[in-house]
Amino acid sequence: MMPPYPSMTMSLTGPHEDAEVARAGKPLEDGQTPASVDAVAEALHNVYDPEIPVNVYDLGLIYSVDIDDHGSCAIVMTLTAPGCPVAEILPNEVAQRAASVEGIGEVVVTLTWDPPWTPERMSDVARAALDFF
Repeated sequence: MMPPYPSMTMSLTGPHEDAEVARAGKPLEDGQTPASVDAVAEALHNVYDPEIPVNVYDLGLIYSVDIDDHGSCAIVMTLTAPGCPVAEILPNEVAQRAASVEGIGEVVVTLTWDPPWTPERMSDVARAALDFF
């Protein structure tokens, strides 16, 4: 069983270098029921930073997931550091994985550096996997 998804209403304040970095999916057909945030969160448990043996969800890299009434999904995420070598590929993997969830249409992933990621964002699962206690 997956832990509850973190708050989906995180306030991102201050100057941003936010950039839409990845898109995937296509609009849902009329009458399709949009997926839940929990379904997307579960899917994101299968996206890993190739340099760290922990998924992006448990690392705390996903700041928000919003799904509208038409199944369009907006994800705000960060990386462990601005110079992260997976910056070119990880947001695309997040977009593709979210778009693969039944009931999700178009997905837009935005990368942000504010607030910066810190190890305190990691779940207990990530802390245990990385021996970070």
